[in-house]
Amino acid sequence: MWQASRRILIGITCSGTPASLGAAPRYGTARCAATVRARLSDPHAKARIAAQLIPPDIVEETPLDLLGLITGLPAETARIPWDGPQIRIIEHQAHAPGHAALLIEERGVLIAGDTLSDVLIPLLDLNETADPIGDYLAALRLLEDAADDIDVLIPGHGSIGGPDQIHARLEQDRAYLHALRDAQVLSDPRVGPSATYDWLAGVHERQLQNLARRRERDRTHG
Repeated sequence: MWQASRRILIGITCSGTPASLGAAPRYGTARCAATVRARLSDPHAKARIAAQLIPPDIVEETPLDLLGLITGLPAETARIPWDGPQIRIIEHQAHAPGHAALLIEERGVLIAGDTLSDVLIPLLDLNETADPIGDYLAALRLLEDAADDIDVLIPGHGSIGGPDQIHARLEQDRAYLHALRDAQVLSDPRVGPSATYDWLAGVHERQLQNLARRRERDRTHG
């Protein structure tokens, strides 16, 4: 089961940054694969990704030669096409175009990709969507719809959780997004003094500033 998740997780989540999975096959949603191809058509894309999207403390150990090596699934594909356990694709537009979580239904396991982490805040797609917070909240609703069938939560970053963690992390991510949307004072341990990653505070500030510029632009053009 875990090996199955390793084989498909990096492509299907479509985060734009690779993991070191060797020659294991990786799938991506149709939108994910198309976005990756478009981004990598620029010969300077990998250098820009390394400089702008990968935290400095891990950039040297991130193998960019694996970036974009995914197989795009046909549009609207609902399940992973393989001979292993039935895996449902829960595609959404949080975090990155064509991002998805994977539900191994017969085992009650949700592979959440770059969502529902206990160490990372919601990382918004601020480049290719008009309503990044709305998209992320919609994604959380989709994951919540599957919550009653989940016994094990495996995020792409952070610790594995049991059934009690599903709703707790959904609510924590919602609280973060609402605070971000309403420019409220944030109380979230993932970006506080005890945070696992000190660089997340800078990510949070950039998201806050980006959304403030969007609101100002909307008022100006409204």
